[in-house]
Amino acid sequence: MATTTSITTSYAGEHSGEFISAALLSANTIAQGGITVKPNIKFKQVVSKLSTDGLLKDGSCDFTATSTITKTERTLEPKAIQVNTQLCKADFRDDWQAVEMGYSAFDVLPKTFADYLIGYMISKVAEANETALWQGDKTTSGEFDGFETLLAADADLPAANEITGTTVDASNVIDELGSIVDAIPAQLYGKEDLSIYVSQNIYRAYVRALGGFGSNGLGANGYRGEGNNQSMGDLMFDGVKLFVCNGMSNNVAICAEKSNLFFGTGLLNDANQVKVLDMADLDGSENVRFVMRMTAGVQYGNVEDIITYGITNSAN
Repeated sequence: MATTTSITTSYAGEHSGEFISAALLSANTIAQGGITVKPNIKFKQVVSKLSTDGLLKDGSCDFTATSTITKTERTLEPKAIQVNTQLCKADFRDDWQAVEMGYSAFDVLPKTFADYLIGYMISKVAEANETALWQGDKTTSGEFDGFETLLAADADLPAANEITGTTVDASNVIDELGSIVDAIPAQLYGKEDLSIYVSQNIYRAYVRALGGFGSNGLGANGYRGEGNNQSMGDLMFDGVKLFVCNGMSNNVAICAEKSNLFFGTGLLNDANQVKVLDMADLDGSENVRFVMRMTAGVQYGNVEDIITYGITNSAN
């Protein structure tokens, strides 16, 4: 008898929350702990910020109010996005059977076609989410405004925090990263959760530069005498951690605290669902419909504490 592939389970409710979590939180920047995650946002959440001036004054016997305290806020409003896909089981059967034989990148071998399909879709959603997190534009279907988009339109970003970018390679990456560090405000430099978030091409250029450029003081054999066999883990520049962001545009970087960057989603609310629907019993076809609904968005708190590189600000 010929092998048939049948799906009789519809994934929703409790399990869908787990699948949504995997899809959204598997994005590289989030999975590696680069930003602060705010889950379970039903509609939107206010990110409040305070600014003060003149806190200290000469002592006296009286209580005299000092400083002006200004409270402002930003809104983190995750956007509803979805995946609606129809696939033919016949097109995937060979791949699925190969997975059953053990040729798989899955941590746990899927036992049904539905599991295989969900795993595949989750990986693709995670990739798309990583890109949207940085480059996304909410006017584009399936995307939300990413950090690059938000920062490019924020008139409150100080001009001193905007570094003009260029095409970065191994010959100039030291100088370009140095320009970012030079722009870090004194009160921000040295913060424990401060990082320079860089695109892949900048990170690669820095790793290659560490491999050895005498003019940059690294010697013929490079950093630690390792030449081009540099480790990619936990790199720093001038005392500031580097964080590689797979979804960031080439030749772009920002310097910020993790506690100042937020990703919001409604992981456990009823707007999120995952369903795999086998259409065989409905129309006799070999088609499978995959439905995923979720919410996602990003926001930052204090734009004054963010340094941008290679992002053209059109608002100031």
